[in-house]
Amino acid sequence: MTNHTMDHTLNGTTDGRTDGTTSRMTDRTTDRPTARAMSVAEAIRTRRTVRHYRPDPVAPQLLDTLLDLAVEAPTSWNLQDRSIVVVSSEEGRAGLAWATGGQPQPTEAPVVLVFVAEPQAWREDRGDVYRQARQNGAWSEEFVEMFSAASQEFQEGLERRGLLREYAVKDAVIAASFVMLAATSMGLATSPMNGWDEEKVKKVIGIEGREDLAVALLVSVGHPAGTRLHPGRRPRRRVVFDGTYGVGIASPLPR
Repeated sequence: MTNHTMDHTLNGTTDGRTDGTTSRMTDRTTDRPTARAMSVAEAIRTRRTVRHYRPDPVAPQLLDTLLDLAVEAPTSWNLQDRSIVVVSSEEGRAGLAWATGGQPQPTEAPVVLVFVAEPQAWREDRGDVYRQARQNGAWSEEFVEMFSAASQEFQEGLERRGLLREYAVKDAVIAASFVMLAATSMGLATSPMNGWDEEKVKKVIGIEGREDLAVALLVSVGHPAGTRLHPGRRPRRRVVFDGTYGVGIASPLPR
């Protein structure tokens, strides 16, 4: 089930923004004022993929909050079939640089999060998930009984079609997206990394030979070394359609 494991203790403060400006959302041990919270829309528009980082560490409080927000991400059937391995040691990050073919992010960023998909999580006892849902008043006993049976049937169907890995990877990537937006709102920079040798990554994080687990995505986290400008996106009319692929959708504003 979901877990996030640190391989090293982090310390320090943060004052970096992914857009190159200075954020006042910092470590509580500093005397700097706290900026207003960034909206979700602002975080989406501000986020940039950052490949180069300053050596400043990520404050433990920020990383802890970031991980708390990551595990709030939704999953299919609330399976929570993804884990996060926090790699912050020099040795671990050097290993991930090796696994990614020498990309700079693992070496320069103080933290790399490895999102691990767990395609076989549905076979585990989910009693803790159901107990928590009942305690929170979210699910009734009757709903739990129905939900448990239906989710089991659904997962068995995925297994027959060979789709268990795909669904678990999707869930892990959703959590990674939460991390990137949350990090941006905290003044941190990130880079999603999809170019790596899976077996090498598994070796670095201690799951070598585990066929029941899959590496979904790596996300570097840190303070940007410089300003990244928005490269732009294609106009919405090129990528958003109305009911049928290729059919443009009306908009009151020019896109």
